[in-house]
Amino acid sequence: MKKYFAGLFLGLIILQGCQSKAEETSKDENPEKVTLVNKVENKTEPQKVTNDAAAILAKKEVPILCYHQIKDFNASAGAMTKVYTVKPVDFVAQMKALSEAGYNSILPEQLYEYLVHNAPLPAKPIMITFDDTRAEQYSIGAAEMKKYGFKGVFFVMTVSINRPGYMSKEEIKSLADEGHVVAAHTWDHHMVTKYSGEDWNTQLVKPKAKLEEIIGKPLTDFAYPFGLWNTAAIPELKKSGYKMAYILSTKRDSIDPLYTIRRMIVSGTWTTERMMKSTESTFE
Repeated sequence: MKKYFAGLFLGLIILQGCQSKAEETSKDENPEKVTLVNKVENKTEPQKVTNDAAAILAKKEVPILCYHQIKDFNASAGAMTKVYTVKPVDFVAQMKALSEAGYNSILPEQLYEYLVHNAPLPAKPIMITFDDTRAEQYSIGAAEMKKYGFKGVFFVMTVSINRPGYMSKEEIKSLADEGHVVAAHTWDHHMVTKYSGEDWNTQLVKPKAKLEEIIGKPLTDFAYPFGLWNTAAIPELKKSGYKMAYILSTKRDSIDPLYTIRRMIVSGTWTTERMMKSTESTFE
């Protein structure tokens, strides 16, 4: 009997000890676990602002330059050639002037985030764009921008790829690999305002797919030939997977401003000083 009570007493002591240890463990560990769980459950991520059309239109515009040809021409050249062609020596001077003035190049995704979600931009942002796939945009344009750490946007019309005087697939891929943005400029530069039926597939869908195949990256931006657009084009652009589209320096659409982003053609008749002043005044 004595042995029985002794064993019972010992068992009670052990049980009490185990319970005490469990309580200590509960006191020591569970509050931390509960606190950790509460922290996770109560953690709140700041909600991203999404601007509507009115808010986008109210934001200060970013200057966007539009270049076409970079080559020499003489005094007898036609008026359109003089407007759409910048001499190499002038392009060199313009890139240098932009750098010395403190401009920082940005790319479409940065512009999109700024317009739609109020993301910050670098001081004195500017976008440098090129239309029509000309070979000198690669050999002169990209090479000159590299000196100042500038990145550009190259709007390619796919019918011209690998043709004499135009960029090759390899050059287009190289631009994308070096951090520039390759974007679409239709198949053969026909005016968007004249599209119907299969034109949308030929001019929007197929060029996008071809360029994505070349660069191995998604393509989200489009430039209207001649800067001409209409409201019928916007739903087609959205359906084709484009996030933004670019016009020239005319009025933006009040409903879909992301599909009427303004650019300024840099005229070959301008001095560097005139180009700099126009950059500031056009996008006030």
